[in-house]
Formats: sequence, structure tokens, C-alpha cells
Amino acid sequence: MKPNEVIIDKIYLIRGEKVMLDRDLAELYQVETKRLKEQVKRNIGRFPEDFMFELTKEEFENWRSQFATSNSDKMGLRYMPFAFTEQGVAMLSSVLNSERAIQMNIQIIRIFTKMKEMALTHKDMLLKIEKLETQTGKNSSDIQSIFKALKQLLQEPKIEEKRTKIGFKKD
Repeated sequence: MKPNEVIIDKIYLIRGEKVMLDRDLAELYQVETKRLKEQVKRNIGRFPEDFMFELTKEEFENWRSQFATSNSDKMGLRYMPFAFTEQGVAMLSSVLNSERAIQMNIQIIRIFTKMKEMALTHKDMLLKIEKLETQTGKNSSDIQSIFKALKQLLQEPKIEEKRTKIGFKKD
């Protein structure tokens, strides 16, 4: 897996925000999660709620079930993970004073920026599709169904929805 893909796989949608969890950031920065959280708590004034928040038990369970994490992911957790928004990740480089943290932050911020650009591109495409739809809306129901399908493909999936579990059931 490419380095950018490793980071992208660690970005989640929680509370409608794209965030990274403390444990993933600690792994990327090559520090213990405990040390990362200590530095954040020592500098808590730098992390308002729109930069970082602590997951609720329900959010954490939902995250675990959606991303097929094992029970070992919860072992040893006495506190719920911190979730850092893009601004919170940027602020981490000022409290984790290591070259590794600085380099990782640069890479993470670049990825967040590319994700925003992609989202804007999708919105532009959706606006163009809607404009075209109004121009051709009177022509055919087939065209309408194509536009409906395209809109569904371009909309961001809602990660926080409950999904039905699949797999084998023990009787």
C-alpha cells in the first residue's frame, strides 16, 4: 500500500467531520498513543471542539462495527479515542515537537486538501448535471433515470448509518 493510501484509510467521517483517531496518528508519528494524548491534554487550549473531540462509547462502537475492527482494538482502552479534524491534525505538529510529526503533518494536510478538491469537483459535476437535467427534463424519462443514478453516485455516503450485518449466523 502506498503511503498516501495508508493515511487515507485512516480518515473517517464522524459527526459529519473528516477526522483521524489518536491511535492512528500516534502510529503514523511513531509515538505511543498515551504520549500523544498527554501532549494534547497539556496543551488543551490549542484544541477547541472543532479541532478535536472525544468519541462517545456509541460512536466508538459504531466505528468498530463499520470498519470490521477486532475486539483487540478495544482492549486496553480506558478512555475513548480522540478524533482530530484537519485543523487539529495541523495543531498536533506544534505540540509534538519531532521531525517525524512535522513531516507526517505536511503529508496529512496535503491529503485533506486533495480530498476537499475532489469534493468540490464532484459538486461542480452535480451542478452541471442538474443544469443539463433541467434543459433535457422534458425529453425522456430514461434521461431522468440516468440523472438520478448519477446523482446517487456523486453523493457522499453517510458512514454513520446503521448497516445490516452480513455473514454466517450461528444457530
